[in-house]
Amino acid sequence: MNFSDFLHTKPIFERIATQARALGIPAYVVGGYVRDLVLKRPSKDIDIVCLGSGIALAEAVGKAAKVNVTVYQNFGTAMLRVDDPADGLIGVEFVGARKESYRADSRKPVVEDGTLQDDQNRRDLTINAMSISLNPDTFGELIDPFNGLTDLKRKIIRTPLAPDITFSDDPLRMMRAIRFATQLNFDIDADTFDGIIRMNDRIGIVSMERIIEELNKIILAPTPSYGFKLLYQAGLLQHLLPELVALKGVETVDGKGHKDNFYHTLQVLDNVAGRSNDLWLRWSALLHDIAKTQTKRFDKRVGWTFHGHEEVGARQVPNLFRRLKLPLNEHMKQVQKLVRLHMRPIPLVKDGITDSALRRLLFDAGPDLENLLTLCRADITSKNHDKVQRHLQRFDQVEQKLHDLEERDQLRNFQPVITGELIMETFGLKPSKEVGEIKVAVREAILDGTIPNRLDEAFPFMLDMGKKLGLTPRQTANSPSAGQS
Repeated sequence: MNFSDFLHTKPIFERIATQARALGIPAYVVGGYVRDLVLKRPSKDIDIVCLGSGIALAEAVGKAAKVNVTVYQNFGTAMLRVDDPADGLIGVEFVGARKESYRADSRKPVVEDGTLQDDQNRRDLTINAMSISLNPDTFGELIDPFNGLTDLKRKIIRTPLAPDITFSDDPLRMMRAIRFATQLNFDIDADTFDGIIRMNDRIGIVSMERIIEELNKIILAPTPSYGFKLLYQAGLLQHLLPELVALKGVETVDGKGHKDNFYHTLQVLDNVAGRSNDLWLRWSALLHDIAKTQTKRFDKRVGWTFHGHEEVGARQVPNLFRRLKLPLNEHMKQVQKLVRLHMRPIPLVKDGITDSALRRLLFDAGPDLENLLTLCRADITSKNHDKVQRHLQRFDQVEQKLHDLEERDQLRNFQPVITGELIMETFGLKPSKEVGEIKVAVREAILDGTIPNRLDEAFPFMLDMGKKLGLTPRQTANSPSAGQS
């Protein structure tokens, strides 16, 4: 197979070939760009391997293209970005061909200069070990020593060398094999998968940062459950998320059993994936029932219960994020909130639900309301299709009520008009228990619908609450004029 016609349509390849020839350095397009070119998938990242200094070649190309080059001296790599008329901004990374291996107890590879064959040998999968020549006498020719082209056509994930060698050299390749199978909807070759099973405990030498990068890509795949089932069957998930694995299985007492919460969770994750590409919403789906193992109880009258699993699960989220090296920022807080609230909308499908209950959900969900409703819809699972449709129709009604109430009361970003500063100024207080009690009382009254969230109505309520606590307003504290808000 020859790609010379395609390469001639991309000025960057002509430029690399010209500079490589001038330096006397053979150069090749390798890895994912070649794979995606065969699959006709868009790609914004080009990897160039040369038999010499990748940095020198990058600097020569950068000078010719008049673009800046970023050099990573410690890694022997360099990168530049070029603007392609068809594809927009493209990243091009240059590296010299090398051999790379890991010691038995080390997370850092031993790297040596090597040949093109050495470089292809160290690739994780046959479909990523193909290259295209940029050299004058073989320009555009596909170099495919491990029949990656055949594996692409057969939709097979396979290692270029014996699996134990490939995975021992870099155990992250086990995660990558499963990640590519999930993204491309390919099967994993039986010998390769058996190798993952044999080597799964070696994942422990890989940094969590590298692992979580692959796990996030699995979560963002079109059908992420496929990847998680593979991770479980290979024994990797037990090392990464034992809390999720603990959900697997069905226990039966007195003829009453509960659903398998592991497979339920994966179904919810797939359901969310069909509605949203938000990584953190998908993490919320993955963790929403994470505490059901700890909260599972059997009651002879009602059967199996998981009371409070949402609160226990929410409390686990920060520790899980910390262990998995996920960001401990607003994304973690969003996941924690959605795990905590995912049961709240369910009772609202009942007839006669009060505006007060709806207001409280709007207040607690705030800007995450849409994500919460998406998660709740995804959480409606059953083998009975008609049952699912009935629940979803009732949930439509709840969602409409919430939107109608939000439009009327503007509670999505609700903040009570009575602030702590106003309370302290009115009663001459410093930060104290009394200030908190008054704030809570005002907020609850607004959410109950006792008073509107208007200063002219809330201020007298605040004064009454202060008097009940034995507080006296300052002489200057006068109730706002009517109509002020």
